[in-house]
Amino acid sequence: MTLSQFLKSHMKEILDGWDTFAQTLTPAASKMSTKAIRDHAEQLLITVAEDINKKQSDQQQQEKSKGKKPDASKSKNVARIHGTQRHYSGFTLIQVVAEFRALRANVLRLWLQEIKNINDEVSYDMIRFNEAIDEVVAQSVETFSERTSRTQDTFLAILGHDLRSPLSVMAVAGHYLTKVGVGSEATQQTGFRIIRTTASMTSMVNDLLEYGRVQLGGELLIKRHLINIGRICQEAIEEVKVAHPEKEFILELSGELVGPFDGNRLMQVFSNLLNNAVQYGAPSKPIKVKVKGETEFITVEVCNEGPVIPSKSLEAIFNPLVQLSVSGEQKRSFSSSAGLGLFIAREMTVAHGGEISAISSKKTGTIFTVCLPLHAKKQ
Repeated sequence: MTLSQFLKSHMKEILDGWDTFAQTLTPAASKMSTKAIRDHAEQLLITVAEDINKKQSDQQQQEKSKGKKPDASKSKNVARIHGTQRHYSGFTLIQVVAEFRALRANVLRLWLQEIKNINDEVSYDMIRFNEAIDEVVAQSVETFSERTSRTQDTFLAILGHDLRSPLSVMAVAGHYLTKVGVGSEATQQTGFRIIRTTASMTSMVNDLLEYGRVQLGGELLIKRHLINIGRICQEAIEEVKVAHPEKEFILELSGELVGPFDGNRLMQVFSNLLNNAVQYGAPSKPIKVKVKGETEFITVEVCNEGPVIPSKSLEAIFNPLVQLSVSGEQKRSFSSSAGLGLFIAREMTVAHGGEISAISSKKTGTIFTVCLPLHAKKQ
């Protein structure tokens, strides 16, 4: 009996095995009916059986192994529907793959019990069966992942929108408490703490949203218009000083600083670099920002004095969720970092066609350099 014939003649037995295993995939399966658990298993097996029966050349086999199969519309649709339904039912990606792993093992175990001799035809059927199962696994997983990414993207968008409103209210309240005559000196100090905390939380929310967009395959859209980089750096300094009024910043400008850039994106780049400098720099030393306009580029350097960053750490410093160790006097600000600021700064700089780098030594201190081309490369 060929494997395709076995699939059709033993459908009930195979589907019972599917149901039994799927019911173990808790907690999602514990809330599902038998019909929902079985989902499109029968249709998937039928398409697998049909696939095994179809003649296939060596070239077609190679194309299939690369995910290129022009006549796979039926199996693809069924597998995609299955992946979608499993996502909506609360399955994990690991559980979706486990279903197919159990199905493959169960079918081969039952079929081989009826096979007396393992010959070339049996081996060929097994190869074709595994190809077909791999294909529906890939299609189900792809759809499941797409749905998961879309859900995460929507969640991050809602989170950002819902958090920004209360943060704005907190900022207004903090500024009100700092006004002369509103309350005591203690009231003013409370207002300043609210302002600093709100600024840190707003920065973290912005970084989280951008990180989610990048990780989920979204693009950082760049809306270019002529702006003055010196003015953007000044505004970034003023923003950071709201959270760190005690910190001294020195801004040095030279050359022509107007170019076609996205001001909002670069504002976040420089704010992230300044916040990083405050967090890891020596508290008593100023942070220097040097902006220089050249023929083809505008460069911005953010310099701080403090502990030297080891070379191994510099290699990974722009990776997401990386946090450097800090000294005792810096630990207060350490907790406000999500480890995303430098990653976001790099992504936004690269989106402008630019480059960002870092050096650190006792002689120079720690310097982050952003190099932005005045003429954007055509995509």
